[in-house]
This record gives sequence, structure tokens and C-alpha cells, in this order.
Amino acid sequence: MNDAKILLVDDEEELRRSTAQALELSGFSVETFSNGDHVLELIGYSFPGVVVSDIRMPGMDGMTLMQKIRELDPEVPVILVTGHGDVQLAVKAMREGAYDFIEKPFTPEMLAGVIRRAMERRGLVLENRLLKAVAGKRDDLEARLPGRTQVMVDLRYRIRAIGASDADTLVVGETGAGKEVVARALHDISARASRPFIAINCAALPANLIESELFGHEVGAFPGAVRPRYGKFEHGRGGTILLDEIGSMPFDLQAKFLRVLQERVISRLGSNETVALDVRFIATSKVDLEAEVAAGRFRADLFYRLNVATLHVPSLSQRRPDVPLLFLQLVREAAARYGRDEVAAPPEVISDIAQRDWPGNVRELRNAADRLVLGLDDGGPQSEEATGLAERVAEFERGVIASALVAHGGSLKPVYETLGISRKTLYEKMQKYGLDKRMLTTEG
Repeated sequence: MNDAKILLVDDEEELRRSTAQALELSGFSVETFSNGDHVLELIGYSFPGVVVSDIRMPGMDGMTLMQKIRELDPEVPVILVTGHGDVQLAVKAMREGAYDFIEKPFTPEMLAGVIRRAMERRGLVLENRLLKAVAGKRDDLEARLPGRTQVMVDLRYRIRAIGASDADTLVVGETGAGKEVVARALHDISARASRPFIAINCAALPANLIESELFGHEVGAFPGAVRPRYGKFEHGRGGTILLDEIGSMPFDLQAKFLRVLQERVISRLGSNETVALDVRFIATSKVDLEAEVAAGRFRADLFYRLNVATLHVPSLSQRRPDVPLLFLQLVREAAARYGRDEVAAPPEVISDIAQRDWPGNVRELRNAADRLVLGLDDGGPQSEEATGLAERVAEFERGVIASALVAHGGSLKPVYETLGISRKTLYEKMQKYGLDKRMLTTEG
């Protein structure tokens, strides 16, 4: 696990800092925390590391943290650090799922040895999960859904696991986050990949023709029905049906669709005969369907039927560290699409892109990449003040440091080594330019 990381939790600053330094000298990548709250944001199904936590801390103690981690993934190794009088408590923790405990005072070598064994175990767990999920298939999910943040790594794992099954799936996310990309990926890595993928925008279907569009009709089913017609559900037989923005489906039609989900049969309008369907349904929603159920706008039974396999597509605000790399990929794609030479995004643009809000998510970011390639603007707001040489040099330096922080996930050591400066100099320049590694790396 080249991206393996130790999350070190201890409320004592001096002990936390000295332990982290010793582990870094042993070759580990370490991120430190004074409490467990932010640790839980980094834990997921594919988290590639180990948690080391003091057992006694104010607020959330080590035992509680371990229990919450086990709720997220019971196979994340948690190593508890105990005082002399806490051995019985540590033994209890082992029974409840802790990987190991180590008693104070301990040597760095002793802790490093326990961590290496835990890392090996976590690596085997993730490898087995990946083999089961992929099931021998090759895919391009990293290219379709790029990102190094934990939420994106987890999303790709879940797509591989769910995609290999035939389960109907609900894909939830904000506008522009990439829900249809996820739906298409689920189809393409499934056994149905060679069969049709039919996308239906529930919000765009004409109200007077929606049943005919979905179910088809026979001659004479309604005025103007002069010939029989297959509906979209029948066109998708053997493949996948995407119901985009299912929250917009009329309430009376939801009951009929629920029957299709449950029984896998349809009846064309004007016919009493049933037609068997062999399809997989994927639904997307930008609204909270549970809230829609509470408001009486969406059927509860349909929601619970859809909510078996659910994928949450993160917004860009939840995966901010991915934004610069994603933007550069979108720039390359735009250059190829418009037949332009490869465009180099200036470091100050990348710095600005990393820190801006993107309410339109990937769709809005793609538009910014297109504008940069077409020469309409530089992808970000112009700086009118940085006209002198000193100001331009400072702006360039700030952009380089910000980009390096993002590229290395906020880990300072590879940043100052790559830039060829000392750790002290890096700290001073980060302070000078108002750069906060957590601002650039912890969201998502």
C-alpha cells in the first residue's frame, strides 16, 4: 500500500509530535489529530491505513473512537495506546475488535513493528475486496471518475462491487456531480455491458405521453395511436434502464413503476397481456427522496424498494483536494475535443481553481476548462493588482506551493523536498501567503 497512512490520535501535543516524528523516521506517512472527530471523516471501506489512538482522552476516548470506526469498516486496524493501569481495559478492547494495544512507555521500534503487521493485514483485506469486486474484469473507472480523496476511492470500490451484481441501484448527488457517469459505469462493468443502456429523463417526459413512452401502446390505445409501439422499457430488455431524476416522476405513475420493479413485467397501453422484462434499473436523484416521502410527494414503498443499493456521488466541496487534478484532466479533454494544442494552465490559475467554490460541481468545472482552452478566459478571476514584478513573482510562488500541497495530499515532507526548500522555509511561506493545508486537503 504505497498510499498507506497512519492516523495518530492523542490529546497530549508533545507526545503526539514526538511519536509522529519517530514514525516518520521509520518511513511511515503520519497524520496527527488531537481528538477523534476528524479521523472519522477519513475512514471508509477502502481506507488504506491504520489508526493509532490513546485510550484515555477528553471527549471521545479511544474505545468510543474504535467502536465508531468499526461501524464504518470493522476491518480497519485500530491500535490503542494505554497507560500502566489500563491493561484490563485494553484487553476488553481487544475482545471488542481492537487490532492490538501497546503500553506506555514504549519504544518507537516496538510501535513500528505492531503498525507494520497491521498494515500488512489491511493490505490483504483491501486486495481481497478488490479481487472480489472486480471479479476478473478490467475497467477504466480511474479515468472516468478520477480522484485521490477517500470519498472517490470508496465510490469506485462500491461501483465495482455493485456493478458486478444485478442489483437495482439508487445514485444520489448534487446537480453536475456526475450521477449519469456513475450509472453508465455501473452498466459498462456489468454482465449487461453489451446490451442497451436506455437513459430516461423523468423531468422531461411529456405528462400526456409518459406512460406510452415508458410502457408502449397498442393500436387504438388513445386517439392518434395508429400503430403499435414499443416503450423504452421494452427497448432496454437485456440491458439497463436509467431513470434520471426519479423524484420528478408523477405520483400516480410511481405505483405502476413499483409493480414493474417488483414483478419485472409491463403491459402496453390498450393491452391486457403482460410482457416479461429482463432489465436492471438505475435511478438518480438530486433531491432527498426521504424528505420527499415525508412531504407526500414520493411513495414510501418505492423509495424503500430503490434504497437497497445506494451510491452517493460526492460534490466538489466534499472532494476539494481533487479539484486541481480533475481540472487539468478536463483541460486535456477539452483540447482534444476542440482540436486544440495542449494548453498549460498557469500555476496561479490552478491555485485559484483549488480554492474556489464550485456549486455546479464537475459540470461547472468542465465549463471553466473549456473556456481556458478556447481562450475565453484563464479559468479564474483576473488579478488587477499583481502588475509589478514582485507581485507577479509572489503570485507565482503561492500558486506553486498551493499546487504542491494539493498534489501531495497536504503531507508537508514531500512538498518541501520536491520544492528543494527547508521545512522552516515552507512553514514561513505558507504563513506569508495564507495557505492552510487543511483548507486545501481535508474536505472530502
